[in-house]
Amino acid sequence: MLEYYIRLAWMSFRRNPVLSSLIITAIALGVSMTMTAFTILYVMSGDPIPSKSRVLFAVQLDNGGPQSRKAGETEPATQLTYRDAMALLNAHVAQRQVAMHQVSLTAVPANPDLKPFPIAGRATSADFFDMFEVPMLFGRGWGASNDVAGSAIVVLSKKLNERLFNGLDSVGKSVRLDKETYQVVGVTDDWDPKPRFYDVIGGQNFDEGEDVYLPLSLTIDRQISTSEYEICNAGPRGESFADLLQSECVWLQFWAELSTREDVARYSTFLQNYSREQQRAGRFKWEPNIRLLNVRDWLVEQKVVPNDAKLSVLVAFGFFIVCLVSALGLMLAKSFGRSAEFGVRRALGASSRALFTQTIVEAGVIGLLGGLFGLGSTVLELRVIRELFPGGLGRIAQMDAKLLIGTVLLALAATVITGIYPAWRSMQVAPALQLKGG
Repeated sequence: MLEYYIRLAWMSFRRNPVLSSLIITAIALGVSMTMTAFTILYVMSGDPIPSKSRVLFAVQLDNGGPQSRKAGETEPATQLTYRDAMALLNAHVAQRQVAMHQVSLTAVPANPDLKPFPIAGRATSADFFDMFEVPMLFGRGWGASNDVAGSAIVVLSKKLNERLFNGLDSVGKSVRLDKETYQVVGVTDDWDPKPRFYDVIGGQNFDEGEDVYLPLSLTIDRQISTSEYEICNAGPRGESFADLLQSECVWLQFWAELSTREDVARYSTFLQNYSREQQRAGRFKWEPNIRLLNVRDWLVEQKVVPNDAKLSVLVAFGFFIVCLVSALGLMLAKSFGRSAEFGVRRALGASSRALFTQTIVEAGVIGLLGGLFGLGSTVLELRVIRELFPGGLGRIAQMDAKLLIGTVLLALAATVITGIYPAWRSMQVAPALQLKGG
């Protein structure tokens, strides 16, 4: 019977192609607008590291007190000073911990025919790779001994390795960054968390990750400054790099891996005690003010998903409702225009349930077509966004398999639900009145 009803739906479409096309177009427009906005919000609000998001904690420590914040604010700075970051690292209280910042470098290819080009680097401590589960294509990250020694070593991204070494195993080879030479100890595989949760400073949360990673201790020795924000609300920076290290400027991101609630409680107590030590030493003149936020809470607190993205989904969903109401009106008009057909079928013995099923199947076919056209429009819209905004927003305008299937199911379900009323109306009028009306 289903095949028969689908054939009737196709015949109805051919009999009134303009009205059927308008219904499909209305559904497709609503679906494409809604799913484009939802896709962007879906990626923005996704869990960038689901396997460990509950055990990775951003560490905040108030080194500036109330005078460093706006009136009424209580949130401590999102970064740490160099002296605080080093003190926490050297205490080794957490299972793993990492202090880091971003640097800007220039890669100088060995091939003299190729011009030097700018790259983004991350100066970090050794636990970064294991802590954030960075996959390795060749080699490995460095160890704690390299941090202590300030070894001139680097880990390349897969993308940079392809550009400098044609994608071959470059472990043990040398690369030139700025005026210095470094030895490659590892190459990361594809790794691109969205958002870039471990560093949301500056609002570049969905930009591409770093090209190269190098030991934090090495960048300190070579006085390579951060390419991000040095926030100095708690005191002046000073003139030299040495002044920066001793200042109250915050410029290092700090994360700790804490596997159990007991670990979190113990680390929180450690931070409280550290703050009280600084208070007794006369550096802090306020009560301890610390924060430990896991990945999900951290992203919420930092408002990584802007309100504009949430609003756009609501607006798009409202437009989708308008499109469905329009489709409902068109389906009602189409149903009323077929009164004679329904009357003949009832007179020949078709039950009201059969008419209802026929109308619902026809609505399902229209919804499926609307969903497929809407899916095509969504893919096209996302492609336009990627072309117009190649970085940031363009990088998250990607659909996965779940969204692809969800787009079609949304149109199908919404159209079937919308088609219930026209289907119910088609079975309410007596056959004699339908024949008379025809």
